[in-house]
This record gives sequence, structure tokens and C-alpha cells, in this order.
Amino acid sequence: MSDFRRIALPLACVALSGCASMGKFNEDVAGLFSTAGREELKFGVRAYEDAEYSYAAKLLQASLDAGLRGAANRVRAHKYLAFLHCASNRIQQCRDEFRKALEIDPSFDLREDEAGHPVWGPAFRSVKGEK
Repeated sequence: MSDFRRIALPLACVALSGCASMGKFNEDVAGLFSTAGREELKFGVRAYEDAEYSYAAKLLQASLDAGLRGAANRVRAHKYLAFLHCASNRIQQCRDEFRKALEIDPSFDLREDEAGHPVWGPAFRSVKGEK
């Protein structure tokens, strides 16, 4: 059993380094281990859900400015920033945030309940249609 333990860590390192060429997957793995910006993202989403929109925007932007890792995390931050801009009738900024999310993950899509929103649903579809 001790032989297995001696080779387990080097094997894991080799396996993870082999993922370096896998782009988005590698970034998502890095996001699991990086704490940069994660607390700001978590509290930003919570502030959004609590209708503290100004505070939410500051936290979400701070998460990105802190070097938030992981494609899924960064897409989530941009999505909520887009929602905030759309809700404040800043449609161009809303579209810009959706564009940033789609640049990170071209397969990004809104959930069905999000896509049906009367303001950001059409804004998202117009940006997604550009791709």
C-alpha cells in the first residue's frame, strides 16, 4: 500500500498536467483550487438575490478584478452583471456582459426561466445570435 501512496501524487500531477491542453477544462480545474474572487462572487450573487443590486454589482466586479478563476465562475459573474445592467435599463452594458460570458464559454446559455425574462432574454438572444 505504501508503494501506491508514493506514486499516487506524481501520477495525479502528470494527469493534471496532461489536461493543460484541454483549455476550458483546465481552467475549471484551476477554479476549483483558486480562492481569488470566489467569496466576492458568492456574496455578490447573494446580494443580487436579496435585491441589493448596487452592492451586488460591486462584489461581482470585484470578483473578476481579483482574478476569479474557472470559466464557470467567470461566466456566472458576467451573467449576473448582465442581469443587473438589464434591470437598470443599461441594455448595451447588459449585452456587453453577455458577450464576455460567451467569449469565455460559447456554449453558455440561460436557464429556461432566465431566458424568458422580458428584458435580458431578448438581450441575450441578440448577442447569442451574433456568434
